[in-house]
Amino acid sequence: MKNYKNMLFIGASGFVGTRLTDLVKEEFHLKIFDKQQSPFFPKLTTLGDVRDQEQLDQSLAGQEAVVLLAAEHRDDVSPTSLYYDVNVQGTRNVLDAMDKNGVKKIIFTSSVAVYGLNKTNPNESHPADPFNHYGKSKWQAEEVLREWYNKDPEKRSLTIIRPTVIFGERNRGNVYNLLKQIASGKFLMVGKGTNYKSMAYVGNIAAFIKYHLKNSSPGYRVFNYIDKPDLNMNDLVAQVEESLNKKIPATHFPYWLGMLGGFGFDVLSKITGKKFAVSSVRVKKFCATTQFDASRAHSCGFKAPYTLSQGLHNTLHYEFIKKQKDGITFESE
Repeated sequence: MKNYKNMLFIGASGFVGTRLTDLVKEEFHLKIFDKQQSPFFPKLTTLGDVRDQEQLDQSLAGQEAVVLLAAEHRDDVSPTSLYYDVNVQGTRNVLDAMDKNGVKKIIFTSSVAVYGLNKTNPNESHPADPFNHYGKSKWQAEEVLREWYNKDPEKRSLTIIRPTVIFGERNRGNVYNLLKQIASGKFLMVGKGTNYKSMAYVGNIAAFIKYHLKNSSPGYRVFNYIDKPDLNMNDLVAQVEESLNKKIPATHFPYWLGMLGGFGFDVLSKITGKKFAVSSVRVKKFCATTQFDASRAHSCGFKAPYTLSQGLHNTLHYEFIKKQKDGITFESE
């Protein structure tokens, strides 16, 4: 088994890449390839774009393994062709550069978005049914990767990781917005609060990628990554109360009333042209159960360093209790 040391992290200036780089920087010889400068690791960063073949060819010289994190992922990307230019063609470009430089190991971060909406606890064998351009482009990128792997399966190593929504310190995404709303004390629970939400703490995602970086054997592997057990909305409110030592009002609104309010904001948004934090779609998503099977990830030998509750506590303490911050945050959905 080869002991890989030279690693190229592509798209690693963001939320997950920063945490991963900090975790493994003492163990590997790292380079970051990204279109933006890493705020914490500028000396490791080479500026470049996955759409530029020549830049990739040069950056992969002397490397032994790749972690591909680069992606267009926000809901409002325009034009939509960017999803495919970056997520699909960018993946092809990376693989071409790997072949030119004799690199045979890649870890790719995909997404549970490949399964689509309203699926019942899908595992890795569940049929793909992506509903948006992000999910479709991630699935197409996976297909490109599998085609590459199948050309030389005895020597190539492909690991695909499909995380659920990722949260953690410095992230500014949907989980942060929800925690902020709960912590404000102005939170109103729509429904009974018994619906479960799959989440993944960034510290565990980084550790999971590191675990598979150290598994250097050839082969094809695909994993959903979710921190288990899932919490329901009532559990999440209780965690905020415990971590912040703060009583959160326990007002519950029936689902029909929440949806009525959401439709009201939809109409107001159309009339005024403004976007509001409340909408019928957001109310529906809030009340839905979103769960994915992650038994394969948690039975492969990996041990998550944090429980989901610990990850939430760390995030809540950093965001809402810690006084001194450097102002560096990462935007995501």
